[in-house]
Amino acid sequence: MDETPELTQKQRVMICQNNSCLERGSKQVLEAFQTANLPPHIKAVGCDCQGQCNLGPTVRVVPEETWYSRVQAEDVSAIVEDHLKGGNRVMAKLHPRIHPRYAF
Repeated sequence: MDETPELTQKQRVMICQNNSCLERGSKQVLEAFQTANLPPHIKAVGCDCQGQCNLGPTVRVVPEETWYSRVQAEDVSAIVEDHLKGGNRVMAKLHPRIHPRYAF
């Protein structure tokens, strides 16, 4: 785990809902975020293509710009608990091109 910047009042979790991510389960990922017990200052929203189709479903936390790749519904609880509530990125799901320092 890795410490993230301090959470802000305008934080959003953006889950791609474009074709290739939808084919890989992003609808279920969005539903899992929307039914999770998110902190009150964080909102999960579907979004258009984020340009990372080959590593989708893509989840992006803004404004801090933490990107997660190949996220499945079963990964959502770790992202919510560890990152959004605990302030620690989920290293195993970090996008390897955007966060190359953590790529394996």
